[in-house]
Amino acid sequence: EGDCFVDKVYSKAYLRHLFVCGEILGYQLATIHNLAFYLWLVGEARKHIIEGDFTAWKNQMVPKLSQRL
Repeated sequence: EGDCFVDKVYSKAYLRHLFVCGEILGYQLATIHNLAFYLWLVGEARKHIIEGDFTAWKNQMVPKLSQRL
C-alpha cells in the first residue's frame, strides 16, 4: 500500500517466492521497500513536529506500527 515501485510492481506472493528460493533480488526489493517506508515515516514525523501535534500522532502511530502485517 505504499508509494514505492516495489509495492506497485511486485506481489507479496512473488516476494515470498524470492525469499523461499533464497534469491538475492528478494532482499534487494525488501531493502528498497523498507527504505521507502522509513523515508515516509520520518517525513510524516517532521510534518507533525512542525504542526505541533507530534505527541498525538506518535501515540496513534506506535500501536499501528507494533502490529505485524
